[in-house]
Amino acid sequence: MTENRDSILKADIENIVGSDSVPWDLLQKSTVLVTGATGLIGSLLCRTLLAANDARGLGMRICGFVRSGKKAEAILGGLICREDFTLVQGDITDPVPAGCGADYIFHCAGITASRIMIAKPVETLMTAVEGTRNLLELARACGTRAFVYASSMEVYGSFPVPGQVVTEGDSGYIDPLAVRSNYPVSKRLCENMCAAYHAEYGVPARVARLAQTFGAGILPGENRVFAQFARSAIRGEDIVLHTRGLSEGNYCYTADTIRGLLIIALAGKDGEAYNVSNPDTHTTIGAMAEMVCRDIARGAVRVVYDIPEGKDFGYAADTRMKLDSGKLQALGWKPEVGLREAYERMIGSIRETGNF
Repeated sequence: MTENRDSILKADIENIVGSDSVPWDLLQKSTVLVTGATGLIGSLLCRTLLAANDARGLGMRICGFVRSGKKAEAILGGLICREDFTLVQGDITDPVPAGCGADYIFHCAGITASRIMIAKPVETLMTAVEGTRNLLELARACGTRAFVYASSMEVYGSFPVPGQVVTEGDSGYIDPLAVRSNYPVSKRLCENMCAAYHAEYGVPARVARLAQTFGAGILPGENRVFAQFARSAIRGEDIVLHTRGLSEGNYCYTADTIRGLLIIALAGKDGEAYNVSNPDTHTTIGAMAEMVCRDIARGAVRVVYDIPEGKDFGYAADTRMKLDSGKLQALGWKPEVGLREAYERMIGSIRETGNF
């Protein structure tokens, strides 16, 4: 993906860099490490930090940690050749060299595809647990100013009452014997590791519990539900749901999420968790599909239900909650893009880049 071909993403990044809600001066002359730099969140963080260097003269050094140099070339393009960017290739399940130390660490690496969680549950667990421990050990060794762990709303599990408002202190049920639970259970453990390293070693760890994030800048091959819906609208194909669509979705636009992560790193409190979600986007999967058909595709497509008897698709259990982001908003963060505009901007970005 080349940022010059995506005017919507470029405008989003310029908006973040120009935001006064981010205390940019704290990043002056710092080194920032981003794991998962070829993923959606990691790549956008790298792009935004590099753009901030250009616009604000911060003199940062950005290090992008990746498994595949070839994939980094495809996702980040010419950015990897910049003097203020260092590409670090390795596996986070191996100890991270102390030379990768940084003032700020954004740990965004992890497995996010449900099919892999079902097919390789052990690998999913170990990547999360061993990788997070290795990054926390790095933060401990190099005296990092802030360590931000990109967690997930899935840590909350399920609640009995639909639409229950959920704050950072709440916790629902997760079935530990369900194979697909490897993802939320490992996220809970990794969050506890952040708390443990903060309590025992003083590591300044903060947790960002991300709602499902999408918008301009989604990557080629993205196959989560929002990308499937967008492609159906673009191609004029019916949206096919393999569940009843009752799961309640919590979403956040890409640029809003990146701004939230930066605010957590620079203004958040150590040992605390923050929900990164736009409460106004809360809806069921079925209702979102209907909205895409009606408002985005202008009625040219419809929702079709094709529910398999088994759970071959590896979807998480139905979610019943509405994430409250008041704690993050108290730090000066405010979501700016709603659900319909998020789809419009994402589809515009997809059309410009050709990432169908």
